[in-house]
Amino acid sequence: MSTLVSIAVVLPIAAIELGIWIWALVDLARTDRVRGGSKLVWAVVIVFFQLVGSILYLAWGRNPEPAAEPGRENPGDPRGRGW
Repeated sequence: MSTLVSIAVVLPIAAIELGIWIWALVDLARTDRVRGGSKLVWAVVIVFFQLVGSILYLAWGRNPEPAAEPGRENPGDPRGRGW
């Protein structure tokens, strides 16, 4: 019975860790620029230090996009003039 309890505890934690790891890798692959080094360095950190590396990347390594002006979702789009 204790094996079932152990599985019931470990399985959700492992699923959350895997989800964060995949999220970090996909985000890294889709982004153009990162903070604190190159994309290759962040990929190595995420792969070798799985949970800790993923959290570090998501918290610090992501390059946040600048906020758009109110009423202008895409400044290059003439339809987004806000009027």
